[in-house]
Amino acid sequence: MSDLNENPASTNSAIKPSENKHDRADDAIHEKRIRSFVLRQGRMTGLQQRGISEYLPKLGLTLEDGAFDATQVFGRKAPLVVEVGFGMGGSLLEQVQAMPDHNFVGIEVHLPGVGKLLGEAGDLGVDNLKVYHEDAVEVFNQCIPDNSIDLFQLFFPDPWHKKKHHKRRIVQPPFVEVIRKKLKIGGRFHLATDWEAYAEHMRDVMNNAAGYENTATQGDFVPRPESRPLTKFELRGERLGHGVWDLIYRRTN
Repeated sequence: MSDLNENPASTNSAIKPSENKHDRADDAIHEKRIRSFVLRQGRMTGLQQRGISEYLPKLGLTLEDGAFDATQVFGRKAPLVVEVGFGMGGSLLEQVQAMPDHNFVGIEVHLPGVGKLLGEAGDLGVDNLKVYHEDAVEVFNQCIPDNSIDLFQLFFPDPWHKKKHHKRRIVQPPFVEVIRKKLKIGGRFHLATDWEAYAEHMRDVMNNAAGYENTATQGDFVPRPESRPLTKFELRGERLGHGVWDLIYRRTN
């Protein structure tokens, strides 16, 4: 999945909590869970608009489609890669093209990013990609079967670096357990971030999660695998001396 940080308008983040105590009480009534994203749609380009109007019917999936059957949807059996928060979709599309023997599902709430990916993928005629413009938690709860994913990707989610917002980070024990159930035995969970403190948080959550083993041979982090494309954001960060940390865990049971 393309990192969300390359597009400031699409933060894999949650709605900012109210500072007023009465607003907080109201939030508690109306919000059933803490979300890890905030919607900032912005303006749509011609390509993005065309992606939605022309290619969403062909490449898009919705909650109303119900249970996801990869063999039926793609018309073949192939390893399934699912990515949450692909941002503007650049690195995900690069993977889709480089790995035609794999089926890909991307999930993103940011409509311009969905439109851009659909527009570019549709123009290229790719047939191994489907896209949900939905809340990932709802997609997993309602659509993705257990024991169905070969590789789950979470690249550069919003780190919510302020301590009071740490609860909004998507990498939390309940989410990690949901992903474990969706992975096949032996399936992998690949995480990446450019925030060292969040990398440590991810490592700690994953190391304490039942049913996973770290695939690193030295320490906890792994070198960037060739299967994860470099993004423009990441290349810019490298020039500025910023680090990037990759973690890959395998489901064991």
